[in-house]
Amino acid sequence: MSAEAIAALSRKLRKHSVLSPNDERMLRRLRPRLADAARGTDLVRQGERPDVSVFLLSGMLARHHTLSGGDRQYICLHIVGDLPDLQSLFLTVMDHSLMAIDDVRIALFSHEELVALFRDAPDVGLALWRQSLIDAAIFREAVTNIGLRSGVERLAHVLCEQFVRAQDAGIAEGNSCSFPLTQLQIGQLLGMSLVSVNRALQILRKERCVDLRDGRLVVRDLKRLEARAEFDPGYLHLDLLDVAAKSRRRQGSS
Repeated sequence: MSAEAIAALSRKLRKHSVLSPNDERMLRRLRPRLADAARGTDLVRQGERPDVSVFLLSGMLARHHTLSGGDRQYICLHIVGDLPDLQSLFLTVMDHSLMAIDDVRIALFSHEELVALFRDAPDVGLALWRQSLIDAAIFREAVTNIGLRSGVERLAHVLCEQFVRAQDAGIAEGNSCSFPLTQLQIGQLLGMSLVSVNRALQILRKERCVDLRDGRLVVRDLKRLEARAEFDPGYLHLDLLDVAAKSRRRQGSS
């Protein structure tokens, strides 16, 4: 089963980075531990010092901050193929928690093995670093989304982002994808009250942009949804593979 996790990680990195046969061999030296977690489980908590990094094989994860009074702010969502806490390899202490939004399957990569991989296969290390930079770009967009857009636009944007990312990950089914958040959790993600989330969702339904029922997002009109959200997918960096390939060719010809 660990071979499947390695293959999935390799596919993810090859979406934006050029890996050589030797890079692939070095990846296969990793020995991840597979685990399942139920909805609502905190895989890593604020203040902990993890010695593994999580790679998501199925389901959805969310990073969140929780205040002493119990109020929660979801920071960002993670889908299949994401490495949501790779930064724990370098930052040591987690400053946020990582929770399963629904039932998930994960691969746990030892920090010790990852550090050795960075040393022995620097191009793989660069690919992992690039993945972390993409995550950071998505986080920056989330800050802008909460700070500058109206409630309807915020909801439209996060739904559009999740659908486009699901398409890129190959887990969308036609015009739909999994979106297992409750309306309360959507409010905790977007800084909106439950009433505001419900109102925004009703508007998007009335405009025939989307429908959201039973943990499933159905996109009725993607172009209309993108326009409503002012969605520009550039921050997702879906074209990085072409950039990396051109850079590798330049290095080879120098």
